Amino acid sequence: MNVSLSTDIRELPNYGPAKANRLSRLGLRTVRDALFFFPREYQEPPPPARIADLKQGQRAAFVGRITDVSLSSSTPGKSVYATVVENESGAVRMLFFNQPFRADSLTMDKTIRLIGSPKLTGLRWEFAHPEVEILEDGLHDPNPPATIVPVYPLVETVKQADVRGVVAAAIEHGLESVLEVMPEELRERAAGCLNGNHVEAGQALVGICAALREIHQPTASECLAAARLRLIFQELLVMQLALATRRRSLTTDLEATPLECSSRLRQRILRRFPFALTDDQTRVVDEIVADMRRQFPMNRMLQGDVGSGKTAVAFFAMLLAVAGKQQAALMAPTEVLARQHFHHLQRLMDGSRVRVGLLCGSLTTSERRQTLREIESGDLDLIIGTHALVYDVAFRSLALVVVDEQHRFGVRQRVQLRGGGKAPHYLVMSATPIPRTVAMTQFGDVALSVLREKPAGRIGVKTYLADDAWKSRWWGFVRERLSEGRQAYVVAPRVGELGFEARDDDEDDIASVTQTYRELKETQLSDYRVELLHGGMAPEDKQSVMDAFAEGEIEVLVSTTVIEVGIDVANATVMTILGANRFGLAQLHQLRGRVARGSHGGHVGVFVDGGKSPRDDERLVRFETTEDGFALAEADYQMRGPGDLLGRRQSGLPPLLIADLQRDQEVLGVARELAHELIEEDPDMSGPLLSLLRDQVFRRYGTRLELGDGA
Repeated sequence: MNVSLSTDIRELPNYGPAKANRLSRLGLRTVRDALFFFPREYQEPPPPARIADLKQGQRAAFVGRITDVSLSSSTPGKSVYATVVENESGAVRMLFFNQPFRADSLTMDKTIRLIGSPKLTGLRWEFAHPEVEILEDGLHDPNPPATIVPVYPLVETVKQADVRGVVAAAIEHGLESVLEVMPEELRERAAGCLNGNHVEAGQALVGICAALREIHQPTASECLAAARLRLIFQELLVMQLALATRRRSLTTDLEATPLECSSRLRQRILRRFPFALTDDQTRVVDEIVADMRRQFPMNRMLQGDVGSGKTAVAFFAMLLAVAGKQQAALMAPTEVLARQHFHHLQRLMDGSRVRVGLLCGSLTTSERRQTLREIESGDLDLIIGTHALVYDVAFRSLALVVVDEQHRFGVRQRVQLRGGGKAPHYLVMSATPIPRTVAMTQFGDVALSVLREKPAGRIGVKTYLADDAWKSRWWGFVRERLSEGRQAYVVAPRVGELGFEARDDDEDDIASVTQTYRELKETQLSDYRVELLHGGMAPEDKQSVMDAFAEGEIEVLVSTTVIEVGIDVANATVMTILGANRFGLAQLHQLRGRVARGSHGGHVGVFVDGGKSPRDDERLVRFETTEDGFALAEADYQMRGPGDLLGRRQSGLPPLLIADLQRDQEVLGVARELAHELIEEDPDMSGPLLSLLRDQVFRRYGTRLELGDGA
């Protein structure tokens, strides 16, 4: 047959329209589809059992010779094909209902291995519709070599035999059409990078045809492992080459304003801060300074645990831009946070000639027009705003954009701000520590800076998982803290009035801020100034409440997660989280980060809905015992997977076919390092090592990552 990878499976022997239509439900339409439709797992037959070892309903293997056969039919279309299979330990019956064709292959004196769940009928064990493997004629080895059987993902009406059959046909007729895109030199280099943990020293990754044959028709477990490694590594290398290419296009292919930072200027900026930077902050400032002095744009992500001082680092970068007679913009996810940044910058620049502007939804039309004119004229040096309102603003000389974003900032979500004819430097801040695997994939096209160290003087937070029976004692503890002059947060998962006290497991039985607010004002906290805050309030009302809380005029703030990111009130030291089972680990950790931001220790009480104990929830137990946000992020990733860890799905990357980001972290790290080396050596991927892989990179990721057409 003249078969290519694009050949329709209907052209393969024994694959007509009916069978092909069923397989199309799995996306199997061409030879390529079949070859790259990988098993989800493998089964190895259990060791051959003797008659005395068989147990009712327990999967077992039996090896023997067929000593008797019979095909009977009681009514048209109904048949039973029965055989007796015998070895030295005894005999079993094998039954097939309405499969008369079995008589053609399972004939007298054949030696077979059958696998199934036996049933004792009378005095004889029976296997109904077992898996059957015909062994060599005359073979009667009591322990024949096991065959590793692939198990494919299925949909209704499609059977394992259907998929195994079309894959086998694709291998037989189309395997030689597969192009080897990793030359031996590259496979040897990749194997060397794996440090012998996966490949023997001096060995190369196996070739593509051998890998595909073994992944579908394994001959031995070690051969299967080698095949899987080759295919997993290639898939991850293609991804990392795409990300490395995009990272290069976002930097060296664009021109930015270089901004020098002399030691004198550095000290002048640092004197503006009322505190000394931590060692971590100093290191990250060095990384940013090195990026911003180049003539192509910085494209850096700054991630850090709550309270690690990301904002101070961002302010340093913004002042460096202003010192170079350029503008800098900071975009915040909420107006509350934007206003907070605005007020902090105003205080920081008090007495200087630097002008700070605010662009947000609550401005009047005239205020907005005036601000836009001052941005365009260059009269404003530092501009703070929300995401929705900073687009399409005309800057005179924008040199730096800082994005303070609590949700996932995906690989395609690059804010397109331009000013002065050049591309700005970008600094993206993540309020949620990002697992290493996610950083290497969904954020693989940016440079990464990490802050772990907390500023001096910060005291930790104690977290308590509390049953409903503790509530009275807990509110007493809150009152003690308030009587000492401290302030408190109370957080509930929803705004609506669906009940303060948990009653049962019903979805409607979720704590709400409005009912909680009324209950606390009337009962437990009636002697204190309690106020309400949620996202449905008018922007000016939300800001008024936050300002009053920051000034100490409000002692207890009952809120939704609108306070999750960036709210900084040093005197707030106690937090009550109701319905904590409704929040993710990362979100809980961000909420906890709102307390103990000053010199006083913090306390967080955690309650769940439904009258259950919070200790029944593994996530909450982790939350209580772990204050390290990076450790919690890894735990969250392991429990929830990579799908929606940081909120919105914005990865921009197509699904992987065989690699698993959690399982294959070590291989991913090696693929990333090698991809960066290869792109550094051959940026256009036009050399002999990468020219064939280049086609895969652009075919799979070109549109998603805006890499161009690959021409």
